Amino acid sequence: MKEENAIKNLKTTNKLLLIIVIPLIFYLLKLLSFIFIPLILSMFIALLLTPIMRLLLMIRVPKPISVFIVVLVVLGFLKLGGELVQLSSNEILSSDSMFFKKAETKLIDLIVSVEEVFGIERLENESVIKYYFQSDNILESFGSTFNFIKQTLSMTLITAFFVVLLLSESINFERMMSTTIFSSKYSSVKTFIKIEKDIIKFVKVKFFMSLFTGIGFSLACLYFDVSFPIFWGLFAFLINFVQMIGSVISVLVLSLFAFVEIDPSSTLLLFILAITLVQVIMGGILEPIFMGKTFSLNIITVLIMLMLWGYIWGVPGLIMSIPITVVIKIILEQFPNTIVIAGLMSGHGTEVKYPWKKKVAK
Repeated sequence: MKEENAIKNLKTTNKLLLIIVIPLIFYLLKLLSFIFIPLILSMFIALLLTPIMRLLLMIRVPKPISVFIVVLVVLGFLKLGGELVQLSSNEILSSDSMFFKKAETKLIDLIVSVEEVFGIERLENESVIKYYFQSDNILESFGSTFNFIKQTLSMTLITAFFVVLLLSESINFERMMSTTIFSSKYSSVKTFIKIEKDIIKFVKVKFFMSLFTGIGFSLACLYFDVSFPIFWGLFAFLINFVQMIGSVISVLVLSLFAFVEIDPSSTLLLFILAITLVQVIMGGILEPIFMGKTFSLNIITVLIMLMLWGYIWGVPGLIMSIPITVVIKIILEQFPNTIVIAGLMSGHGTEVKYPWKKKVAK
């Protein structure tokens, strides 16, 4: 009886410690975000680049040269992205100044209409632009923008440093799992392979769905004569990586822009329907089909994780929330004590599989 009571007390103590430790871990993740964001992001990037590294090592290319080649490939993609950003910037800068005057007029009319609805009072002859965009606020926004750029550059450099370390195996993610989470090397290798496979599939599907969404937005802008089609295509492509929220933001922002530029009519309605249809087909139909049952996360899990990682890490957390959730779910599936939690996270409900049980022949 004493031994049973001791075991029960130990279990209770462990549960209480777990309740205390989990919030502490999340607090540290938020506090040390400048380290953990680049580290987690670099792990996902390294997973994507691992197949290229394996291919180069298979043809007996020395590891330092392989890392150098992979870095050149990444720089080539970044260069291509920079060219697209520059092209969209030139598109905006070369536009007619009359467009901006027209947009300003319609924007002021929209603000006045909103003021009437909510009963906001201004001085009779006071400028709308001066009232809402005071010099102090503009200076403050410039300061916050400068800080954002500085933080982004520093995190990019740290991420690049971690990626090089991971590719050169100075930091071995699989070995870290085997020493900290799993008791056997077989379990860690099997889990690492599944994580690598699922993350690569997720990014591939997300990349191509976002790409076709951006192309669809650009074509819709060209057909309905909406300005800056390249910019809006690039915007839709990038914002679509923010799971669920990004698709809503892209449709709302472009619809608002079209409302400013196009006179309210059937043309405006058709344009909004067109870009909404693009998002529904790409994000609501094709993406789940191509993803298949690989991730099987229910909608409640997705929303909770979006809010959690968005609160902890902001925009980077929103982008990485689903891959992080997939990794957590895969790890939880490997242990008898946590497989129920993995089942709740999945779309299968209580229907869970026990990977450690071998099939017995009848």
